[in-house]
Amino acid sequence: MPTPHVGRTIAGIVIVALLGWTALRSLGARQPAAPNSAMPKPAVDEPMAKGKSQETAVFAGGCFWGVQGVFEHTKGVIAATSGYSGGFVKSPSYETVSMGVSGHAESVSVVFDPSQITYGQLLMIYFSVVHDPTQLNRQGPDTGTQYRSSIFYTSDEQKRVAEAYAGQLTAAKIYDRPIVTKIVRFEAFYPAEEYHQDYLKRHPDDPYIAFNDLPKVRALQREFPELYREY
Repeated sequence: MPTPHVGRTIAGIVIVALLGWTALRSLGARQPAAPNSAMPKPAVDEPMAKGKSQETAVFAGGCFWGVQGVFEHTKGVIAATSGYSGGFVKSPSYETVSMGVSGHAESVSVVFDPSQITYGQLLMIYFSVVHDPTQLNRQGPDTGTQYRSSIFYTSDEQKRVAEAYAGQLTAAKIYDRPIVTKIVRFEAFYPAEEYHQDYLKRHPDDPYIAFNDLPKVRALQREFPELYREY
């Protein structure tokens, strides 16, 4: 079976060796980049939809393991799938994407019930606990355009809400640095290999997951208790 990202695994092992598990978990609890103030609700949002069973949103925000893991813990999300989007290579492999030559970003396709959660609420989670939107072409220990911050809108309404919310956060000076998230039209999504799917759920003790991604899930539970769910 193919192995996960070697760099991620080695980085996690080194961190554990240097800090030890106790210090790691203590540090991990403070790991997500925090906004300067409470994350505001979107001033522009899609209303709760009646009679519409599902909608799809696609987000890129660093390693897809954590992005998928957070959205799998979000109420109203029907399915979250790790994959690749935003590039020019059809049906890319993980190896091609990780080399940075495909144009794709590690992304997550989020199928949600718009009668339970709005697109704007997903954006609140994306901008606050999923990743740091001020990091250009990187997230944490992962660097390269394949780890860029990007929203792939699947409708004109999603584009309107996403652009309005990014502008709202900028005007409110929520972060000390500019938001670098790109908001672009969705073209295609290619699911990642099976061994990448549900990685956080299946490997909670992986050093990379413990240090980088489980703190995001805890932040979701702490900051948005009304939107958090267990598996």
